[in-house]
Amino acid sequence: MTERALRLLRQDPRLAELAAFPFAFDLSRADHVEEVRLASGGPLEAIAGDDSGGTYFVCGDGSVLYADSEGSAGVIGDSVDDALEILVGLPGWHDYVGLSPTDGEARILAEVADTEGDFREDCVPDLDAHRSELRAALGLPARSPVQLVARLHAALLRTEPDHLLLNAAEHLAYRRLDPHPRPPLWEQVLAKGRTDLALLRTGDRTVWDGVARDRPRRVAALRAAQYDRRNTDRTLLRHLLKHEADASMSDELRLAVVLVGLHCLDEDLPLLREVHETTYDTWCGLAGLPEEAGQVQEWARSFDVSNYGVDPDDEPETTWLELAREQGMVETARTHLIRALDDTGPDPAQLAVLRDEFTLIGDYTQAIRAQWLHRSLQGTERARADADARLAELERKAVEAAGAES
Repeated sequence: MTERALRLLRQDPRLAELAAFPFAFDLSRADHVEEVRLASGGPLEAIAGDDSGGTYFVCGDGSVLYADSEGSAGVIGDSVDDALEILVGLPGWHDYVGLSPTDGEARILAEVADTEGDFREDCVPDLDAHRSELRAALGLPARSPVQLVARLHAALLRTEPDHLLLNAAEHLAYRRLDPHPRPPLWEQVLAKGRTDLALLRTGDRTVWDGVARDRPRRVAALRAAQYDRRNTDRTLLRHLLKHEADASMSDELRLAVVLVGLHCLDEDLPLLREVHETTYDTWCGLAGLPEEAGQVQEWARSFDVSNYGVDPDDEPETTWLELAREQGMVETARTHLIRALDDTGPDPAQLAVLRDEFTLIGDYTQAIRAQWLHRSLQGTERARADADARLAELERKAVEAAGAES
């Protein structure tokens, strides 16, 4: 459904003219400088532009994504009405993308006053009258610049992962419109696990069963426990270990054994031996697990130091990408991988890793891009032939995937 403000602009030439100038939302400029698409494959509709070559798009969830002509993009509102509140209330909004609520009211008001002062002096002495007229006609509330900057800041931070914009020809990502830092991949992926770990620590057994029986939640909680260790967690760790042992041998099963083993008491030994003997794979995967409590603690400490540790920044990124896939956070993984591919230089090993990770999430377009770059770095005919074979395989899978979707 077309939002009220946009519908009114399309119906009333006077309002459309006012939106175009001085508020740089021109319905006649809806053609972007190049063909673009969302990395997620979601719908994208250009609805307006500005005199600098930038374009406003509406995404499938109603969010408004702004893309400039220099290759940067960001969400500026949850809806067209929200975006127009910012455009009308902050006609110099491009100058404020680096601001956040932490900058304080005084600084925000000073910067807005400075920008709008220049605006009035240079070209729009009646800015306030135009703003009041358009707000009233479109039914937009009159919010303070401080509120609008806060809303703009929050919208920009919601750009990724669901609204990552790509050049449709080369499949390169647009840069972020703002300079604000984003959390590392591990922090995004661990968020749900940390929440579940906190719930587990309340002792509610219904929560225990709900987390333990859901493998993505169980694995994330175990990873969260790896980086937030408490001596009081032994019982809940035993519970998670029992359920993880019902699955096939995994790194998280080994992690659960190590976390329990670090606290190992005599009463833990039967469970640890049972897990060790569950299958041939667990027997091999937990090779060397001792039979005495003191020795188990020593084994767990040694294995922990060499394989796990307490700093998530030290963990290979493939761990977090796997956990993201496990939790269904495909767009989070895709965004991270595309940014990494755009930033990767002539590094065959890294390109091969990225190619394989894209393949795992079913993004054959980006996997093919990574493989083309990988092929260009091969120095022998045999290596190029192998690269060509892998490229042909990816292209075949891309065709099959497209056919399955149609």
